[in-house]
Amino acid sequence: MQPAVEFRGISKHFGAVKANTDVSFAIAKGSIHGLVGENGAGKSTLMSILYGYYRADGGEILLDGQARRIHNSQEAIALGIGMVHQHFMLVENMTVLDNVMLGSEGGFKLNKNRARVEQELRDICTRYRLDVDPLATIHDLSVGAQQRVEILKQIYRSASILILDEPTAVLTAQETESLFEILRLFKDQGKTIILITHKLQEILDITDTVTVMRAGRVIGAVPTAGTTKEDLANMMVGRPIENNLPRKPYNPGAPVLEVDNLQLLDDQGVKLLADIGFTLRAGEIVAVAGVSGNGQSELMEILSGMRLPTSGKLQFEGKPLPFAGRSNPDGLPRVFRELGIAHVPEDRLRDGVVKAFSVMHNTILGYQDKLKNRWGLLDFKAIAARCADLMKNFDVRPNNHDLRIGLLSGGNQQKVVIAREVLAQPKVMLVGQPTRGVDIGTIESIHTQLLKLRDEGVAILLVSVELEEVRALADRILVMCGGRITGELEIEEFDTTRIGLLMGGMHKS
Repeated sequence: MQPAVEFRGISKHFGAVKANTDVSFAIAKGSIHGLVGENGAGKSTLMSILYGYYRADGGEILLDGQARRIHNSQEAIALGIGMVHQHFMLVENMTVLDNVMLGSEGGFKLNKNRARVEQELRDICTRYRLDVDPLATIHDLSVGAQQRVEILKQIYRSASILILDEPTAVLTAQETESLFEILRLFKDQGKTIILITHKLQEILDITDTVTVMRAGRVIGAVPTAGTTKEDLANMMVGRPIENNLPRKPYNPGAPVLEVDNLQLLDDQGVKLLADIGFTLRAGEIVAVAGVSGNGQSELMEILSGMRLPTSGKLQFEGKPLPFAGRSNPDGLPRVFRELGIAHVPEDRLRDGVVKAFSVMHNTILGYQDKLKNRWGLLDFKAIAARCADLMKNFDVRPNNHDLRIGLLSGGNQQKVVIAREVLAQPKVMLVGQPTRGVDIGTIESIHTQLLKLRDEGVAILLVSVELEEVRALADRILVMCGGRITGELEIEEFDTTRIGLLMGGMHKS
């Protein structure tokens, strides 16, 4: 049988950056094919060429044995190629039905077409167990449901080849398993799936074959059944990965951040946070575990000055944080940074970087006033030298500070954000989902940096949905559900079953 997709000698350069170099491999029809590699290895670029976003500089793509030139995404869709991006391409104030029809409305008889498409979507949802209401509005759906909408769009457009870029980066374990059931059904229908992910266990769980890329080249392709996570990690980064990172004994210092009876109501009076209380000490990592959407984001927004609490007592180094008398948080993040509270936001693209700015400019965001010369002007020569050191020390690739940060892979964007906050020498580090969508080598690097800060006496509050990350980094664990803390554990008490029950609402009392 002809492969569904075959890449022959694909090369793609962006100026001096070689994103793909002579990439060749085949993907079997009716299979789930994994594609792994470090951030910046060229995976997304290659898939963007397949989907028509980019034109290759050299080489050819064969679909079902026939060479194809794909000039744009419309041609890719017409050839049966669909792509679900890591950051969803949905209009949030429109319905599922409207999002699916967008761009393929079918002429002037819109209402008649809407009724036909709605019924077709309901049939697809039943066949693939997608559990999506076509008339629901996107902003009312969970992240997992929004992803099912993206898959629904591709099935409606008759996609026979489905590309998924980091599909589980923002999903819970339950949503991930639901996604995998859908992908298995898709495969049973004879469709072909290309899965880009940094989660090697998922590669072992769901794929038939996996191709490993490094620095824009194919390192190898192996049957999944004949490999291990360690083998794949070594192929990805070219060296063994350290699973047990060194750390000094747990010896916390004085309280730095104290939270007592924190409450938060939204505009409709709904409780988003209730009775939150904890103490964060110098030289410790306190991890907040829980399913996304249970108040962790709101907690981090308050502690970083992005949002005002409804009530509660919050103290930094024994003094109240300056919420009193404010009707909005304008200027508070700057005040908090000056106090020594650094913040790595959960959503780096929304809150951590400005995509249109260069890497260099992004390395000073929020701290630019400290980098002015005696005449009050930014010293760009010093900033450029500082950025060059940052990129070298944090292994940001490609090492080009003039490049727009939006052109970097997600993992390298994350390195820039973390480096910027680390260089501020904070007393408290608020870290939200630090390794979401990043590769195993970058995870090791980020974990090393956080443990180094902890050992230097920085107080770190970590929010993560990854329990293995919590186990690797935390000294203490707070578990949240429904806007409340349902349990507190020392790391020696780590137990996935117990934590899972607390995440599901079994209260500590």
